[in-house]
Amino acid sequence: MFTTIAIIVVVLLAVLLGFAATKADTFRVERAMFIKARPEKIFPLINDFHGWSSWSPYEKLDPTMKKIFSGAANGKGAVYEWEGNNKAGKGRMEITDTSTPSKVTIKLDFVKPFEGHNIAEFTLEAEGDSTDVTWAIHGPTPYIAKVMGIFVSMDRLLGKDFETGLGNLKALTEE
Repeated sequence: MFTTIAIIVVVLLAVLLGFAATKADTFRVERAMFIKARPEKIFPLINDFHGWSSWSPYEKLDPTMKKIFSGAANGKGAVYEWEGNNKAGKGRMEITDTSTPSKVTIKLDFVKPFEGHNIAEFTLEAEGDSTDVTWAIHGPTPYIAKVMGIFVSMDRLLGKDFETGLGNLKALTEE
């Protein structure tokens, strides 16, 4: 009886691990929001890490989070490092490219709770007196993330945060 149960568990585990291996090697999560404000009003809040506390949902994960700003004051070369509780984790962001007022590209490195190396991009497309703002993240999907992805959707998990952040930007900048 015990042998039969053990064999079933091993087979189910092998199927699960095999299924995880078929998952994509990269991921992308993206959300967009139409904001009734010009890109010139929104862009500085994204292009300067000092302004993120006013809109980023991740800033609220740990009110006592340790933050270090270095490099350029804003734009290309600006660096933001953080270390917080288990929810906030530990990591580093660096703006690697910026095109005023339409795009900000960020190298995003997580150290804790899981190591990860991704690219975040913000694009702002003017449409009259309004702006279509897109927040996206993409990067490699290590095998452990593929296994976790069977049970937890990255799109759903991060997508909610992106929607909150874009909503905060909207509330801050709309007239």
